[in-house]
Amino acid sequence: MLRGINMGDNKYIDKDLKSQIDFARLPKHIAIIMDGNGRWAKKRFLPRNLGHQEGMKRVIEIVETASQLGIEYLTLYAFSTENWKRPKDEIDGLMNILVLFIRRELERLYKNNVRLHILGDISKLPSMPRNEVIKAIDRTKSNSGMILNIALNYGGRDEIIFGIKEILKDIDMGKIDIGDLNPELFSNYLYTKGQPDPDLLIRPSGELRISNFLLYQIAYSEFWFSDILWPDFTRDDLYMAIIDYQKRNRRFGGI
Repeated sequence: MLRGINMGDNKYIDKDLKSQIDFARLPKHIAIIMDGNGRWAKKRFLPRNLGHQEGMKRVIEIVETASQLGIEYLTLYAFSTENWKRPKDEIDGLMNILVLFIRRELERLYKNNVRLHILGDISKLPSMPRNEVIKAIDRTKSNSGMILNIALNYGGRDEIIFGIKEILKDIDMGKIDIGDLNPELFSNYLYTKGQPDPDLLIRPSGELRISNFLLYQIAYSEFWFSDILWPDFTRDDLYMAIIDYQKRNRRFGGI
C-alpha cells in the first residue's frame, strides 16, 4: 500500500495539518523526485510540456512552503542524465520552462533568503538555460536561508564516478592519503559536499523506485511514496509526508 494515496482532489485533507507538525523535529533535508507531469497531461489529453508547466507551479509552492516551515535543505530532481533520451521537442520545452522559472522566480527566491545550488553537470545544458542557472547561483550565493538544490543533468551513478575521479586527483597530488578514505571523506567529493544526507525522500506519481537519484546519500533516508502526480502535489501533501516521517523511529542500523 502506498503512503499518502490521493487521486488529486485533496478533499480528504485535514485543514489543520500544519498544526500537527512537530517543529522541533523537522527533517533537515527533504529530497523530492518530481514525477508524473507527462501522465497528468495525458489524462487531460494535453501535450506533455503543458504537464511540465503545471509541475513548475508546484515547484514554486513547495519551495515556498519548505522555506516557511524552516527546512534547511530541499533537493528537487528536475532533469536526469537519462532524460536526454526523450523527444527533442520535450527536452526543448523543459529547458524553456527552466529559463522561465528562473526569470520569473529568481527575485522571489532572493528575497526569501533561499540559496540556489545545482547538483549535476550543467556544462551539457544549452547555453541559454546554463547561463540563467549560473546567474541565479550568483544572485543567491550570499543568502543564508534554505538551500535549494536543483538536480540538473544529474545521475547518482555519474555523481559517484565524479567523486572517485576527484579523489584520485587529490591522491595523485598528495593532498590526501588513500588510507584516509572513509564514508565521511568521500561525501565531501560529491555534489552535496557540506550538506547532510536527506532525512526524507518523497516520490509522488505511484512509482516505487529511486531512479538513479542520490544513490550514496539516501542510505538511511526515510521514503514516502504516493499516487499523487506531481502537478497535483500541494503543500498539504508535503505536510502529510513530514507528519508521517515524524511518526517513524529512525535507528540507523541500531536497535
